[in-house]
Amino acid sequence: MSFFSEIPSIPYEGPDSKNPLAFKHYNPDEVVEGKSLRELLRFSVCYWHTFRGTGGDPFGPGTMVRPWDDGSDSVDNALKRVDVAFEFFQKLGVDYYCFHDRDVAPEGSSLKESNEILDKIVARLKEQQESTGIKLLWGTANLFSNPRYMHGAATSCNADAFAFAAAQVKKAIEVTYELGGENYVFWGGREGYQNLYNTDMKRELDHLAKFMHMANDHAKNIGFKGQFLFEPKPKEPTKHQYDYDVAACVNFLRQYGLEDVVKMNIETNHATLAGHSMMHEMEYARIQNMLGSIDANTGDLLLGWDTDQFPTDIYLTTQCMLVLLKQGGLAPGGINFDAKVRRESFEPVDLFHAHIGGMDTFARGAKIAAQIRADGVLDKFVSDRYSSYDSGVGSEIESGSATFASLEKYMLEKGEIEANKSGRQEYLENLINLYI
Repeated sequence: MSFFSEIPSIPYEGPDSKNPLAFKHYNPDEVVEGKSLRELLRFSVCYWHTFRGTGGDPFGPGTMVRPWDDGSDSVDNALKRVDVAFEFFQKLGVDYYCFHDRDVAPEGSSLKESNEILDKIVARLKEQQESTGIKLLWGTANLFSNPRYMHGAATSCNADAFAFAAAQVKKAIEVTYELGGENYVFWGGREGYQNLYNTDMKRELDHLAKFMHMANDHAKNIGFKGQFLFEPKPKEPTKHQYDYDVAACVNFLRQYGLEDVVKMNIETNHATLAGHSMMHEMEYARIQNMLGSIDANTGDLLLGWDTDQFPTDIYLTTQCMLVLLKQGGLAPGGINFDAKVRRESFEPVDLFHAHIGGMDTFARGAKIAAQIRADGVLDKFVSDRYSSYDSGVGSEIESGSATFASLEKYMLEKGEIEANKSGRQEYLENLINLYI
């Protein structure tokens, strides 16, 4: 049975095409810096927004028209969603998808029943993967929706909540392994606090670290060799998130001996909520050797919450790709569209329009970034800007041979510093405009 019979497989037709159901810039076989765009971008569709989103918001119920979904939490409905999802993946032409355990399978009345239901859905997911060749980029567990996690999961003050979360993640890692998932994500939706009057922060951070170590130990025990990822998440829903931004996460991982175990899965909308650009967060993770994967979306700067919109800003994707190309790619991570269509875009075809736009925008960003790198204009400028460290006193500073005493002697003899040079910010912004 076809659920999108009126929509053909999405072709690449080039930048002159006026067909809204065709790629203008994403040609999966086009090579950029030695990799095909398919291999370089490793696009993934998220299950939660695309197949579970209803369009509901705090002011009204859902608006989405999904003819295949009866709105129930039945196993039959969940199985049907799997078939819908894989038809969508195939027609869109992506190689990967991502999910939370509770996205694909409804929760039962007990942990045992929940696991049994999940196994039934995983069997269908596995069948579809084998018949289509589509793969799982990463799995994760929903440790935030159920009221049992009101105080957090791994950071809960209730040891039973911690134990339940551990059991849930154990199962999620196992099904991710069974489905050949290439990564597993820790997404701490409620790992934080509202008020320090009732919080033992150190104890909670200790518990979060123990949780991650347990997960890594279990992965080794079952033979799962996928990459673990930690997703920074500020402000929402708690006031103070322990995983606020990349810097906070890196500090946490190093403090608890997890720096060789876990890398970052960075989301654009989370970066801006933390007061950073996505380029900053990606570059900070890259220089720490912790850039593992990204969630591709954007926020609305006029709204102060996680709006999870599809990326359409070529400046944004060019900046992302400048960092990604510098690293040489994201594998085994990828670019996951953790994004949802607007409440007013309620028809099934809107799902295609949204993903086509996001994929084209990243493809354009990749090609623009590759040309900037090929011309070397930014690299040369930055290299020249720091050239004072390539010899003389600068070289002594970087090599570690300089001391405060030697630098004092140097400046007493020299008297004053060499004149500073302009940072040329406006010139560089104009230069990037020429490429875009």
